[in-house]
Amino acid sequence: MKSGGQARELRGRVERMIARLLDEEAEELSDRGARLMLSRDLLAEALGLGPLDYLMADPDVSEIMVLGPSHVFVERRGKLERTPHTFTSEEQLRTIIERIVVGVGRRIDENSPMVDARLADGSRVNAVIPPLALDGSLLTIRKFSTTPLGIRDLIGFGSMTEQMAEFLRICVQSRKNILISGGTGSGKTT
Repeated sequence: MKSGGQARELRGRVERMIARLLDEEAEELSDRGARLMLSRDLLAEALGLGPLDYLMADPDVSEIMVLGPSHVFVERRGKLERTPHTFTSEEQLRTIIERIVVGVGRRIDENSPMVDARLADGSRVNAVIPPLALDGSLLTIRKFSTTPLGIRDLIGFGSMTEQMAEFLRICVQSRKNILISGGTGSGKTT
């Protein structure tokens, strides 16, 4: 895994290379906006998560669900929606899955077709590839808010009472075992 300085240096080198290639190979692309978008897309493909980079950067997106290369959904503000972002092929999707998995020191292949991992930002990742995934690779990224909810927030939302919060505080201080269960997206981590 690269340090922050090494990653910035690599990113700078790739950005300069993309700019040079666009100057040499895309002279007819004179629209500054289109050129910038192409440059961002190429950088995301080379170093990032391809079409998922934009979704990872969106603070309103809490979950990204990829069901094969052409079906990308997000949960945004509690609502599920299909996005226009897609992968060009199963191979591109597998490359991004590999990049994620290798980046966290894991592996995924036909002998080990499912991986659960955490990204550096705390986001949880689940990836499944064939033969376990029957209709193309699957990828789910559960993002976490940059400003996590606190106990006061949960009380304010009516998720728990003052008495419940006090009970949990006492349990934690007493180092008691606590079991938290619930459905997907119900707030267990919070």
